[in-house]
Amino acid sequence: MKKIAVLLAEGYEEGESLFLIDILRRGKLKCDSISISGDSVVTGGHGISVVADGVLDDSIMNYDMVVLPGGLPGAENLRNSSKVIETVRAFSRDSEKYVAAICAAPMVLSEAGISSGKKLTSYPADKYRDLFADAEYVDELVVIDGHLITGQGPAVTMEFAYTLLDVLGGNSAPLKEGMLYNKLLARS
Repeated sequence: MKKIAVLLAEGYEEGESLFLIDILRRGKLKCDSISISGDSVVTGGHGISVVADGVLDDSIMNYDMVVLPGGLPGAENLRNSSKVIETVRAFSRDSEKYVAAICAAPMVLSEAGISSGKKLTSYPADKYRDLFADAEYVDELVVIDGHLITGQGPAVTMEFAYTLLDVLGGNSAPLKEGMLYNKLLARS
């Protein structure tokens, strides 16, 4: 079974984190919330506190994918953590592992120096686009470039989560049907 670590920093975006974890668990993948601080309780940008499944340490390398949710100041706190930067770099060097980031969190990719030459997206604001002058920035909901997966923001969380599920060998089709996602798509 594939294992995913969703890194939570103070100020994380609750929807991009908790709904994503829910979808991946429904998809029968092992998905843990991992606090980047020494405390297991992490409070999101909208005041929702959760008890993380674990705290960031060397065991992170036992996971197949690391996911970086957005939110402010959550994404900035991820970017400012040397342990997170070290983790992202280690995952990006391992051809068996994936790095995923959504909304403001792709700023971590830039800080880690792994965005150069990559096709990616982020929250579509100039202050984020400008971070990726060395990358191919695309205005798409979810972008896959090898083992790097990026998404645009909160409303894209379901599509992002289903993409992660499929990339890791799961099957999002029954979840899309059961969670009424297909009905939502049919309306647009």
